[in-house]
Amino acid sequence: MRAMGSLADLDPPIALGALDGRYRGVVAPLVDHLSEPALNRARVKVEVEWLIHLTDRQVVPGVRRLTGDEKARLRAIVDEFGAEEIEEMARTERVTQHDVKAVEYFLKERLSTIAPADEDRGLAELIHFCCTSEDINNLSYALMVQGAVEDVWLPRATALVEKLATMASDLRDVALLAHTHGQPATPTTMGKELAVLTWRLQRQLRRVEDAEFLGKLNGATGTYGAHLAAVPGADWEDISESFVEGLGLTWNPLTTQIESHDWQAELYADIARFNRVLHNMCTDVWTYISMGYFAQVRGQGTVGSSTMPHKVNPIRFENAEANLEVSNALFDVLAATLVQSRLQRDLTDSSMQRNIGVAFGHSLLAIDNATRGLDGLDAVPAAMLADLDANWEVLGEPIQSAMRALGAQGVPGMEEPYERLKELTRGRRIGQVELVEFVRGLGLPSEVEERLASLTPAAYVGLAPRLVDHLG
Repeated sequence: MRAMGSLADLDPPIALGALDGRYRGVVAPLVDHLSEPALNRARVKVEVEWLIHLTDRQVVPGVRRLTGDEKARLRAIVDEFGAEEIEEMARTERVTQHDVKAVEYFLKERLSTIAPADEDRGLAELIHFCCTSEDINNLSYALMVQGAVEDVWLPRATALVEKLATMASDLRDVALLAHTHGQPATPTTMGKELAVLTWRLQRQLRRVEDAEFLGKLNGATGTYGAHLAAVPGADWEDISESFVEGLGLTWNPLTTQIESHDWQAELYADIARFNRVLHNMCTDVWTYISMGYFAQVRGQGTVGSSTMPHKVNPIRFENAEANLEVSNALFDVLAATLVQSRLQRDLTDSSMQRNIGVAFGHSLLAIDNATRGLDGLDAVPAAMLADLDANWEVLGEPIQSAMRALGAQGVPGMEEPYERLKELTRGRRIGQVELVEFVRGLGLPSEVEERLASLTPAAYVGLAPRLVDHLG
């Protein structure tokens, strides 16, 4: 047997995972926020802003303020962070064997070209001043996740939910035979059922929109020990709070060496819940497709089955389901693991947080698939009406309910309405003729008799169309 060549040796490198291979185009916007280079860029930003904050506040006596031009040039390092900087930092880390220390040395080298030579050394000592690595990392991750949520995930998720809301509005009056426990049940409308899913997704979006992104800067065990030893006269709590809030984050005043990550667990639980509701939408829509209530016609120039030409498979919803399950497996383990840390610090969170981008990536991919799936659907009201017309027995509910109301008012002959309708309808199909005949023989007041005799399954939708208006 001929030996196969190693794919691992090919250049450019082949992606191991689907997100960086097959699906790269969909998830690429997350690279700016949740990749390893994005983490280093965020670290550079935090270190730069900490240096500026210390000098602006004149925290260390005798150290001058940076000029406006120096600040701009320091911040430009963040803005212009690219391939050369990534490679340079990687070379430095191979020497330091410590990723945050590599960032510190990288910035000290850059600062030497920005600040005057005679003052370079003094300013350079304020890079990473009194910081443990986690001071930089926790703020970096908070900024990264905040950017990924606000700039990428939320806009995509919101667009999907808005599309579903539009469908709900468009189909508000299209009658649908409901199925509870897989059995024909009280009719509703397709619009109302999509509105239920929309409402649930909207609630989760609001929770994500209201998320807090916490951060801390308080030293090796959260005590400001090094800070007070270096500059005992400074108000270090105020300096820390103003710095964290200046980054656009919420200050956490009480931590160990690490920021506790509770906010991450809360956020990931909310996104996972959104994912689960979206999974429910995918399975419901998939089922409606299988029942013929939706036709997959728009944008469906693809092969549905490799052997059966008539098929258009609902692959967008199936792919979404699979990716939602992968995403939730990761979000669940992130939420469970990140809130745990032995005593004042262990490193389980370091490896775990490097999977945040993968969790978001699979959720984003699912949202993309679900959106494209909805784009390819056309409702088929005729199919829905056919099922309604084949299930007149569902009108047993309104008839027995009307009889109950009349019985409560003292109208004679309304005894045991449930049992009488059960005998008529359970276990067998009836049509309009049988039902009208039954109604006419009940001895109902004429107005009630005419109303019930003229009722059809398609008309028995209650307030379903009006309920869609709750979406706003």
